[in-house]
Amino acid sequence: MHTIYNLLIYVVSFALRIVALFSKKMKLFVNGRKSVFEILQQKILPTDKTIWFHCASLGEFEQGVPIIEALKKLKPEHKIVVSFFSPSGFEIKKNTTLADTVVYLPMDTPANAKKFIAAVHPSLAIFVKYEFWPNYLFELQKKNILTLLVSGIFRENQIFFKSYGSFMRKALTTFEHFFVQDENSEKLLKSIGFKNITISGDTRFDRVSHQIEMNNTLKFAEEFKGNSLCIVCGSTWPEDEAVLLDYINAAPEKVKFIIAPHKIENDKIAAFSKKIVKKTVLHSHKDEVNISEYSVLIIDCIGLLSKLYSYADIAYVGGAMGKTGLHNILEPATFGLPIIIGKNYQEFPEAIRLRNLAGLYSIENASEFEEIFNKLLQDTSFRNKTGMISGHFVNKNVGATAKIIDYIDNYLK
Repeated sequence: MHTIYNLLIYVVSFALRIVALFSKKMKLFVNGRKSVFEILQQKILPTDKTIWFHCASLGEFEQGVPIIEALKKLKPEHKIVVSFFSPSGFEIKKNTTLADTVVYLPMDTPANAKKFIAAVHPSLAIFVKYEFWPNYLFELQKKNILTLLVSGIFRENQIFFKSYGSFMRKALTTFEHFFVQDENSEKLLKSIGFKNITISGDTRFDRVSHQIEMNNTLKFAEEFKGNSLCIVCGSTWPEDEAVLLDYINAAPEKVKFIIAPHKIENDKIAAFSKKIVKKTVLHSHKDEVNISEYSVLIIDCIGLLSKLYSYADIAYVGGAMGKTGLHNILEPATFGLPIIIGKNYQEFPEAIRLRNLAGLYSIENASEFEEIFNKLLQDTSFRNKTGMISGHFVNKNVGATAKIIDYIDNYLK
């Protein structure tokens, strides 16, 4: 099976180079991997002590941040190496000051795994949430490098739990310990013979809980909101915007909207803006106008969303109206906001839990969107209670980072 897996990796690698000729994102994926070993040679000396974090994309990096911050204090003599699989993670975080080196993860061939791990030579390897690359994991095991999974999440439909999944189950044996988010993940791992498991929760709770303590001031947002009620729509996709549009156009004058699209694509932002009948301004044009006179503000840049939630009275979090995946609901929850999402959230345990607590509502169409938003807008008591539930949800679920760091500290002493 290992031979078949390696053959498939080589085939996929070749196919991706063809696709890269026609896809900008795939071109980044392919070309970004060409200089990985050169970068590592320049930045990682043979005498350096290192800790390696692997993150699939941006969301996983955010889960890793609290652990990175804690380890930089606990093990200041170690360099932090972060690898990404996806361009959407690497391109945004390639210059982060949290890491000493940020690279793409080369494709999972035996040669790449051996060369990469020799170059990084980590004392500790941490995989965040998922992404199980057998050749890397087997090489880490061969070198007796402590390997952990943090904020892990497992589902019954994954290959590990299928009759034909023995090869991938073998890859899981390389982990010294699994820190998982929920009881279901623990149950699934136990069903295939693993006992080295701790239900630690999701490190994102620790990450977002600090946001409320930070300086979240944005002067333009303060001027835009004024005394109005403000709805912040974060990480929206076209499917979300299609549901939002009619409500935005018909909303009372006292209501203002801040919309932060997931992808900053000027042509699509312009097309959406033209459909809005309310006075609309882009963030990039905010200094050219009296922003307080506008009803809709579209954020055509990245990096502001977590602070923008501090100005919201209600949050809509995108991704779940389509099938791209629900974005981070914990960022608005930490500010004690009522949260609305789309219908496809079944693979996101934090959304399921918060909905069961009535701190979050899911909608399937524009009419349901209108119904719940009108209730939140008109019933102050309902809005405040829903938001309070969200805030308490975050506060009650912090602590995953401390459990992981305690384990690492004891193991590496």
